Amino acid sequence: MSNSLKQYIELHDSNLDAITAHSAPQLNTLRKEARQALEGAVLPRKGSDDYEATDLDAVLAPDYGVNINHVDLSRESTTKFRCEVPNLSTCLYYVFNDTFRPSSTAGKSGDNASVESFQTTKHPDVFAKHYGTVASLSNPCTALNTMLAQDGVLIYVPKGSHTTRPIQLINVFDADARLMAVRRVLIVVEDEAQAKVLVCDHTKGDRQYLSLETVEVIVGRNAKLDYYHMEESDGRTTRLSQLWVRQEEGSNVLIDGITLTNGYTRNDYRIDVDGEHCDTQLLGMAIASGEQHVDNYTLINHNAPRCQSNEMFKYVLNDNSIGAFAGKILVKPGCPKIDAYQGNRNIVASPTARMHTKPQLEIYTDDVKCSHGATVGQLDQDALFYMQTRGISLPVAQKLLMQAFMSDVIDGVRLDTLRDRLRHLVEMRLSGDALICESCELKVGSIN
Repeated sequence: MSNSLKQYIELHDSNLDAITAHSAPQLNTLRKEARQALEGAVLPRKGSDDYEATDLDAVLAPDYGVNINHVDLSRESTTKFRCEVPNLSTCLYYVFNDTFRPSSTAGKSGDNASVESFQTTKHPDVFAKHYGTVASLSNPCTALNTMLAQDGVLIYVPKGSHTTRPIQLINVFDADARLMAVRRVLIVVEDEAQAKVLVCDHTKGDRQYLSLETVEVIVGRNAKLDYYHMEESDGRTTRLSQLWVRQEEGSNVLIDGITLTNGYTRNDYRIDVDGEHCDTQLLGMAIASGEQHVDNYTLINHNAPRCQSNEMFKYVLNDNSIGAFAGKILVKPGCPKIDAYQGNRNIVASPTARMHTKPQLEIYTDDVKCSHGATVGQLDQDALFYMQTRGISLPVAQKLLMQAFMSDVIDGVRLDTLRDRLRHLVEMRLSGDALICESCELKVGSIN
């Protein structure tokens, strides 16, 4: 067992009474099993399969504080802190460090949809039925999250319900000491229901933070879910996130992960397509500079026939930044009529930036249409020259080409106002401007 895991196991063992006493009771049901799963677990190290650029053992090695007594560490009021996409009316909720808070617009998603803390949920039967059924404890980060989690957020959309407004969840780090927040989210969209969820990550202050997050998503028969995640944290923040999705027959899912600013980010996307006639869109984009690190691992399991999936991740890397993508599409035996595509396209704009890419297909049945591809290159020099001959400066020409490069991922956003906002944020990011929303004092400084 690695020392980085050992320190958290010892923390758990010596504080078990406090952890369970300050936890939502339902979370204690899997805590012992998660603890056992970590016995002998080995964290991936740099150079291992699918982790060419990732060393999770080193990432978890620092001694982060953990809020064992689940004290409310939030220093911000929801009336002062705002994170709203202009012209997009949302039902707004917050997680300040590891504490859930609704805003004045909470509870207005319509059609009986609810967003609740695990501690105070009015749907314990839904929670008990689905918690831990998608996320596998064989993943060390998920097991660590399950062992230490004391609260979380339940997003529940009952059968046949359609949310009239998107649900927006803002994760904010703001503490007086180095802190690890153990964040857990369970999203249940029942049969024939529809929902749109937007999650944003931000950090304040000058501390080191670690977000250890596990998200479980269950999408029922003929249900539809859009899930967007945008990270705008600073260079001292580490994010380890696992998103587990299960799709049932006829469901339609769009997952879009966007990294605009960060420190060290590792995202795992694992999707089980368990019913026929499902549609899966998995999109991602990252812009990195300085010493930033962005790593995405994806796995789409086609466990049922007659489905389609489309996957595209794009990176723009500058300075000494590092990007990594390892993706796999797996078609199980007895699953014909699968139409699946996986793509990874990357621009390395600096001679010292590095990109690692490993697309994979595993197909164990006939009568499928599956393909994949990956490219790593620089900006088109002929296009840059042509634009300069038309009076466009080199920096502006470079920015325009990078924006165009990201356009198809941005165009995949199915919320018009969010798509427009994302174009603006990408333009600011590529220009080296500070990212700040008009209604919020929180600012991520220029990092070019």
